Amino acid sequence: MLRKSFIALALLAGAASGAQAADAVKGKDVFKRCAVCHSVVKDGGNGLGPNLFGVVGRKAGGLSDYTYSAPMKNSKVVWTEANLQKWVAGPARMIPGTKMVFPGITSKAQQADLVAYLETLK
Repeated sequence: MLRKSFIALALLAGAASGAQAADAVKGKDVFKRCAVCHSVVKDGGNGLGPNLFGVVGRKAGGLSDYTYSAPMKNSKVVWTEANLQKWVAGPARMIPGTKMVFPGITSKAQQADLVAYLETLK
């Protein structure tokens, strides 16, 4: 019985160590894809897309100086970590009718890293 418990504990420890925390430094590199349209400069202007400085916790469609699509403005989405990860995975799947044409990031690790980077922009 003790041996089975030890094996189970070892397996759980191995599984836990295999999960990696999101890396904001790597996320900044992933953001280069986004920087074509989005700025992250505090009090900076918008680009083709809205400025993403301070996006975490903001209501989708919430910047007064950016023209969002109606589906985005009406979405009632708040940019939480979970919602941002879902968004970067496929914007049009999350909010159909959005004017953002980015197809999404398929890598879960890159999604998490990107969101970790966005969380640093406060």
